[in-house]
Amino acid sequence: MNDMSLDGAPATVLVVDDNATTRYILGSWLRRTGHTVIEAPDGTSGLELLDAPGTPLPEAAIIDVNLPDISGFEVCERIKANPRTCGIPVIHVSATVMTPEDHTRGLQGGADAYLNQPIDRDELLATLTATLRYTRARQRAERLANRLRTLNHTTLDVYKAVGFHSFAAAATTGAAALFSCPATLVFLTPQNQVVHSMSEGPGTAPRLTPAHASTLNRLATQALGPGTGAETALVPQALWRSLMPSDHLRGDIALIVARTKRGRPPLCFAVPAESLRGTDDRELFQQLANACALSLESLRSYTEEHSLALTLQKTFLPEGLPTVAGVEMAFRYVPAGAQAEIGGDFYEALETDDGLLVAIGDVAGHSLAAAVVMGEIRHALRAYALEGHPPHRIHDRIETLLAHSRPGVTVTLCIVLIEPGGRRVQVSNAGHIPPLLVQPDGRAEFLVEHGPLLGLGLPHPPATVHETAPETRLVLMTDGLVEERSRHLGESLDDFRAVVVSGPADLEELSDLLLQTFGKDKDDDIALLALHLS
Repeated sequence: MNDMSLDGAPATVLVVDDNATTRYILGSWLRRTGHTVIEAPDGTSGLELLDAPGTPLPEAAIIDVNLPDISGFEVCERIKANPRTCGIPVIHVSATVMTPEDHTRGLQGGADAYLNQPIDRDELLATLTATLRYTRARQRAERLANRLRTLNHTTLDVYKAVGFHSFAAAATTGAAALFSCPATLVFLTPQNQVVHSMSEGPGTAPRLTPAHASTLNRLATQALGPGTGAETALVPQALWRSLMPSDHLRGDIALIVARTKRGRPPLCFAVPAESLRGTDDRELFQQLANACALSLESLRSYTEEHSLALTLQKTFLPEGLPTVAGVEMAFRYVPAGAQAEIGGDFYEALETDDGLLVAIGDVAGHSLAAAVVMGEIRHALRAYALEGHPPHRIHDRIETLLAHSRPGVTVTLCIVLIEPGGRRVQVSNAGHIPPLLVQPDGRAEFLVEHGPLLGLGLPHPPATVHETAPETRLVLMTDGLVEERSRHLGESLDDFRAVVVSGPADLEELSDLLLQTFGKDKDDDIALLALHLS
């Protein structure tokens, strides 16, 4: 049944008239055409019927103007002034108050029609039908406008979702709010986990439970099959119980299955069939399913690509650190959050003829391209170091490489060469966060001497040499660990130095402490390299 065919359906009508004969006649006419009639002998009784708690409101009221207690005009005005009843159309009838001025007063007071008595039966029924048709069309338009707003908010919420739990919550609560009913959502995550999300109704938090791997395919066969788009099916309760034995929905079910790409897993929504009142609601259901399916596919694709990019990024990093006599090392590498783009942070440690070379750097930007450049820089760094170039000459050669193959890309890179015996270190820093040198007596300083960023085409000064006593520690990090948008970098570095000085001597424990203290809720990659020159 379409929505417009409901506009002329029978209604519950309140008849307020002090004349019992008139009430009987009007009630008979209405009942014979299928309407349900509620009668009141005066205005006060009529208003009490409307105010009775738990009582469904009538869809229309026929009110005599000349009532014994209060006038029909006042009854109408009170009905229209009450937010709960203001939408009820009022038809005035009168055998004594019949002048054009009376009609004007009644209509200005909120009445929707005014008939003089004696009333013609057909005219009354036609007036009631027209009034109901207009009122129902207006109510349907208002309901549709409200639901479109809800659909819009739900669409925004599902597209803002940063994970599959938040997506499930936004989609399921959105469906429950859209149709003011319980709702169920079933979909597949990239980890091949079928998620079954249930909301008891508007304003209730959804419950998420795992479902059997075959659930989606069984549901899809009820509507869409292997195709794309969105299709709705009516599923009898018995069949629904066999398909979804743990679901909370009761009665016959309206199921919609949506898929954006052939070969991809579908998304399934279900609500009680009685909650979809007509064509408008079914179209809204399809729009909701399509929007959520597109959002889910985007989220699924991003998660898959992000996972692939992280895997690729990790292949560019060292599998471990070399074992060097007299030097202990610990490293940590923490990719940015699951929804952040991958970055170009990297570190390196390798033995050369001139000593142990360690480096840490960061390619500007957050993208797969930045990770690829990071891999190129790291391999070039290893090659130049093994050729025997000193730290600042390595910077010069990488500068030439960037100018030739990656113009416009900038890189920060700090290189530290620990000479054999561990009593001197050479530091060449191209615009990176300065390394922290901690003396055996606890004195700690950031080695702030540095040259320009790589990628600017500028020459790099020779490395700075620092004497190191036994038991010296050296800590290198990328900016993701210490930078905060709302705080000056110098303050963060002071706190970092204090934690390192007071922290545990064991490098693994120290690295964990630094991540615990500074690495929470960061949207950038973090690389950390700690050394103990024993």
